[in-house]
Amino acid sequence: MVELEPIILDGYTFTAVVVKLPKTTLLTVSNEVGYIMCGALDVKLLNEKLSDRGIIAGRATGVKTIEQLINAPLESVTIKAEQLGIKPGTTGKEALIIMAKSIL
Repeated sequence: MVELEPIILDGYTFTAVVVKLPKTTLLTVSNEVGYIMCGALDVKLLNEKLSDRGIIAGRATGVKTIEQLINAPLESVTIKAEQLGIKPGTTGKEALIIMAKSIL
């Protein structure tokens, strides 16, 4: 089952996606700049094998809901996310707001 819904944080709109799979659930919140995701995100792969894409993303572990993902500190982030000011320890919400503000 796939759930898709808009989420508004500090006046910025994001898309939350929940994909329920056998024995796991994938969680993402994104906008046109980047995204945050549950522990299934392979930040090392994005930084090493896909570095030419310049992906802005962060990973939070141990989360089971979109609310937890938004409130959790990011465990790891891509190089491009760091260049934007998103660091490990930044909450999902803070990271998303930084991404949204980078559009302006």
